[in-house]
Amino acid sequence: MIVEQLKKRIVVLTGAGISAESGLGTFRDSGGLWENYDISKVATINAWHQNPAMVLAFYNARRRQVIAAKPNEGHYALAALEEFYDVTIITQNIDDLHERAGSSKIIHLHGEILKGRGVDTDKFLYPLDGDIELHHKTPNGQRMRPHIVWFGEAVPKMEEAEVMVRGCEILIVIGTSLNVYPAAGLRYACPNWCEKYLVDPGSIEIDDQQFEYFKGPATVQVPLLVDHLISKAKNS
Repeated sequence: MIVEQLKKRIVVLTGAGISAESGLGTFRDSGGLWENYDISKVATINAWHQNPAMVLAFYNARRRQVIAAKPNEGHYALAALEEFYDVTIITQNIDDLHERAGSSKIIHLHGEILKGRGVDTDKFLYPLDGDIELHHKTPNGQRMRPHIVWFGEAVPKMEEAEVMVRGCEILIVIGTSLNVYPAAGLRYACPNWCEKYLVDPGSIEIDDQQFEYFKGPATVQVPLLVDHLISKAKNS
């Protein structure tokens, strides 16, 4: 086993692509849950103020999908990296698949679908195993809302995420178009000399050519990349 102090620091930035391979649809999927909704009416802070019932119905449906989904080979491979590296996952996903696969250090940029909070603060979070209804309140009497960062809201975890990226020695980007900001800008925070890997099934054009591209589905390419990195750690 690699001595803890000698482990290289890896930051993994994951997007909807890795969860899509567990059956959770992305914004762009045809036939998925998102296709039946106008995003401006269910995923913005204005939508919550205008029609909270519709917003809750949408996220209740998403929560049921997440509960039914299972981690895939990509999630499990990332968890296996922790034996050889100091791994932090920064995810744009609101599911708990990384946790269920065994990863221990995860920053959720956009919130967590399986948690609720009061409308006035995200200081106190409450585990959820079912739907949120309009009449539900937190223990201190606030209206309950999903613990989700909606369009139009600040991303509270960005500063923490930037600190982690600045200190990493290896950056891995998985299943994200690198078009959604501010999360897409995190790649610019890493040191110029760090190793960079990109895993995606599509053809992503990025302005940083230092990425080594593992083209293909996360369920196939992430285990290959992890095997490559573990081999490097064993031989170092």
